[in-house]
Amino acid sequence: MSIVWFYTLLSIIAVSLVSLIGIFTISINTNKLKKVLVLLVSFSAGAMIGDAFIHLLPETVERFGFGLDVSLLIIGGVAIFFILEKVIHWQHCHNPVTKDHIHPFAITNLIGDSIHNLIDGIIIGGSYVISIPVGIATTIAVLIHEIPQEIGDFGILLHGGFSKKKAIFFNFITALFAIIGGALALFIIGYNENFVYYFIPFAAGGFIYIAMADLIPELHKETKVTKSLIQFISFFAGIVIMIILL
Repeated sequence: MSIVWFYTLLSIIAVSLVSLIGIFTISINTNKLKKVLVLLVSFSAGAMIGDAFIHLLPETVERFGFGLDVSLLIIGGVAIFFILEKVIHWQHCHNPVTKDHIHPFAITNLIGDSIHNLIDGIIIGGSYVISIPVGIATTIAVLIHEIPQEIGDFGILLHGGFSKKKAIFFNFITALFAIIGGALALFIIGYNENFVYYFIPFAAGGFIYIAMADLIPELHKETKVTKSLIQFISFFAGIVIMIILL
């Protein structure tokens, strides 16, 4: 179990450090940044779908079969991430952006991001309990997804009235909730290993939702054939990486 703790904490620290990526994007040309982000988004979509259907669900089915309970847990993963997004998008504010006024949507984003990162930590910890390769595959899927997400969160905080230093600081604080999630998952699973049965189908549902509801719709905004083909290649590369990690 100690090796599982080591891999989990190492993976979560790596994912948490992605929150600092806002520092490196400040000076990058907006058009160049958008081109890179589109590739990351398409690769992330492929990696998340690949991890769900190539690693997480097959492991679940092999251990526990594929009954109604597993189906409901997958749907639960989809539902939780759907609700989390709704809560974030419900919060609106029409006050002007000033240095003395932080918009409520920025605070709501921090809360939502903290919960999201907590769940990411639980998913990573639970994946390592199944096996080291599954944990590594899940970490890669989460890590690639976090890059465009953290850049987006950084932009939201700036738009919401935070200074650059405060935006980076609070983004990093929310990222640390993943460590709490990972430790929580390992403590619970250490008490009863069957709890991993609940985590993994839930994680698969969450990954499927993020890829299909968040990432792929973003890719549909690009209609040019050449760029769409590059997106597809990047998407397929994400799936191939998950196959290689079997």
